[in-house]
This record gives sequence, C-alpha cells and structure tokens, in this order.
Amino acid sequence: MRIAATRGAGFALVSALFVIVVLGLLAAVAGRIGTAQQQTVSSSLGEARALAAAETGIDWGAYNALKNSNCSGTTLNLSEAALAGYTVTVTCTATSFTENNQTYQSYTIAATASFGTYGTPDFVQRVVHATFTNAG
Repeated sequence: MRIAATRGAGFALVSALFVIVVLGLLAAVAGRIGTAQQQTVSSSLGEARALAAAETGIDWGAYNALKNSNCSGTTLNLSEAALAGYTVTVTCTATSFTENNQTYQSYTIAATASFGTYGTPDFVQRVVHATFTNAG
C-alpha cells in the first residue's frame, strides 16, 4: 500500500507547476497588450496634434497671403497648450492669372508640422497643402 502512495505523490506538483506557468504567461501577454494599446493611443494623439499644428500653419499662411498680400514662408515654433513643442514650416507660392478681364492672385500654401526627433518613437510629422485665390 505504501508503494502506491509514493508513485502518485508527484503528480499534484506537476499540475501545480503547469498552472503557475500558464497563469504567468497569461499575465505577461496581458501586460504586453496593455503597453501596446497605450503606445497606440499616444501615437494617435501625437498625430492629431501634428495635424492641428499643420492646419495652424495653413491658417497663418492664408492670413498673410490674403489679408496682407504677403506670400512668404516662415517657421513657427508653437508654444501654447497641447501644441507646445511642435515646429511648423510654412511655404507659400503666388501665381497671378487673368480670367474674363479680371486679375486673380492664387496662393499655394504648404505647412509641415513635426514633433520629436526623426527615428525616435515619439517623432510625428504631418504635411497639409491648401490653395487660396482672391481678386487682385
């Protein structure tokens, strides 16, 4: 009778180790998924902010071109609220044309917004183009 008890004694230990390993793997996978989701959300937020920063550059260029008749490029270093740290490079190209004896001025504006250093995980960049026309 003693022999039968010794043969089955280690079976519970093997089962317990198997359960511990499986639970450890599940915990590691859950942690990895949580980290990946957090990185995805941070990346999406950075992309949305970069788009807003680029649109700010378009607004600045359109105001200068249409209101001040000044089609010049510049670099904006944003410092307010959620867009702090974004750099926006604005370029502007002016073209005149005549249609039905009316002269028009067309402005093509491009804004490139970026944040972070290229090649790092926090780097984000967006480019927006717009064309505006007014009667001259």
